[in-house]
Amino acid sequence: MSDLKRSWLESANAPETDFPLNNLPYGVFSVDDGDLRCGVAIGDRIVDATGLEAAGHLRPDPDAYVLDAPNWNDFMELGPVAWYAYRQVLSMMLAEGADDHVQDIITTFSVPMAKATLHMPFKVAEYTDFYAGRHHATNVGTMFRGPENALPPNWLHMPIGYNGRASSVVVSGTDIRRPWGQLKAPNADTPVFAPSKRFDIELELGAIVGTPSDGPLTVDQAFENIFGYVLLNDWSARDIQAWEYQPLGPFQAKATATTISPWIVTAAALKPFRTATPPREKPLLPHLADTTPMNHDIALSVTLNGEQIAQTNSNELYYSSAQQLAHHASAGGPMRVGDLLGSGTISGPEKRNRGSLLELSWGGKEPLETASGPRSFIEDNDTLALHGASHGDGYRIGFGPCTGRVMPAAEHPFAP
Repeated sequence: MSDLKRSWLESANAPETDFPLNNLPYGVFSVDDGDLRCGVAIGDRIVDATGLEAAGHLRPDPDAYVLDAPNWNDFMELGPVAWYAYRQVLSMMLAEGADDHVQDIITTFSVPMAKATLHMPFKVAEYTDFYAGRHHATNVGTMFRGPENALPPNWLHMPIGYNGRASSVVVSGTDIRRPWGQLKAPNADTPVFAPSKRFDIELELGAIVGTPSDGPLTVDQAFENIFGYVLLNDWSARDIQAWEYQPLGPFQAKATATTISPWIVTAAALKPFRTATPPREKPLLPHLADTTPMNHDIALSVTLNGEQIAQTNSNELYYSSAQQLAHHASAGGPMRVGDLLGSGTISGPEKRNRGSLLELSWGGKEPLETASGPRSFIEDNDTLALHGASHGDGYRIGFGPCTGRVMPAAEHPFAP
């Protein structure tokens, strides 16, 4: 028997939909340039959660309006008990067998997804990007340091990360401008200021902190504090990065944009797909050690101008999102509602599993043959998209695409 939770809305029961009743992801939408509203995806429609709350049909907090802002942050601040209760009631309203009155309410407070424009689903408080995929770290390290020194000495002991810019995070569908920066050829005496020639993607999973903290967290606490997940593309200028990264790591190379998918897939929806991290080569210190499966089985892929060029799975992450969050909080730094943690590039063991063009073309030495022509890195007007879904018996939990088109570099006041 299928594990699909059946809905009276037939489009939610289609095996190919990203948004069955099992999912119910949260996003923000508008129709005809109207107000931004919080919404829940179900089949081919979006439930107007802001409208339901305002009309008194489904209020997450009886004492305050939390869905009137154009993001889900106020809702996240209510905490896990409220998250669970809201999901349960909404599920009952959408489930097969709901009475005609309830169906009329949902029909009134919903819109066809095809007519909606999607926006940032939450306000990003702060953004940190990790380097938690071993295959990616090994591939990149091998390219630049050789296989014997591929992984830094600390890599097998803790998730490495850097603090990015929350202001650069954009929603799927936003065009991305090729960045300018300092570039230095290996044999050149001085750098030049020019548009990046080696612009790239990184296929990642983003975890959203829903419960704030002020001090260290256990891995179990960190896991419970994660509200949900998005696909994340960490656009990367590899030539800018190569010149700037010593000794403090990425800076301008990662500052152009980070694209996320428009729907927050909740931790609750992904619960059936929890899986273990890969085997440990060295035991982790107690504050990071695995206690229970905290990775997820999410099939991931990349398309270039509509053609699939890579596929992998989030279960390849050596460090789970919970371990990334526990490490982030271990020195006592507060974590806020809306903090976004990028996993780092998720690659697998085979060439077709590599989550960046840097790896797929092996630093440009082995251009990738595509229907759009050979690619070492992204060319102007290329559209890159990330896709992801967990597959259950008779249903899938999807994220919706995470898409961006790369536009030519803009005119720059310091252009030579």
